[in-house]
Amino acid sequence: MYNNNNQAGDRQMYKGTWTCSQCGAEITELPFEPDGNRPLYCRDCHRQQRQSRPRRF
Repeated sequence: MYNNNNQAGDRQMYKGTWTCSQCGAEITELPFEPDGNRPLYCRDCHRQQRQSRPRRF
């Protein structure tokens, strides 16, 4: 599933036009099909969201 660069190798990407829920940036590709019920974040905002969450063990 992952190659040597720690990136998904065969992961299906979904192309479309969406808007980041936090900053309003255009998103053109996602690694999942959005369901419309949850917010979408661009790469930068997603990284910020992950860093601000407490870690689960």
